[in-house]
Amino acid sequence: MDIIKFKDEINTLKKFFEVYCKNHHNNQQYINKSLHYKNEEIQVELNLCPECLSKLNYSYERLLECPHDIKPRCRKCPSPCYEKKQWKDTAKVMRYSGVKLGITALNKKIKKLICYIK
Repeated sequence: MDIIKFKDEINTLKKFFEVYCKNHHNNQQYINKSLHYKNEEIQVELNLCPECLSKLNYSYERLLECPHDIKPRCRKCPSPCYEKKQWKDTAKVMRYSGVKLGITALNKKIKKLICYIK
């Protein structure tokens, strides 16, 4: 996978884990994480509790080791690399955050439409 796709993937994971952690846990900490991919260093600023940080680190490790040039969605991958428990935990975070972010985006569009109508 190219560097742009990799950055998109890590930012998606970051966003989803931060939304989940903010709404389920109280002890978030700011952390700067450095990832190395294809001779490039990528800095990621996180605001997560230790439990979510551990889960996100696991997801980052899986992403770094993904053998596919064109990365499929993990749930459709022909050779899944997540262990069963970690897969269930990550899927739970993704489901929750996906709905939450979708509702937030929809609310913004509705508010913008209402302001436009007035």
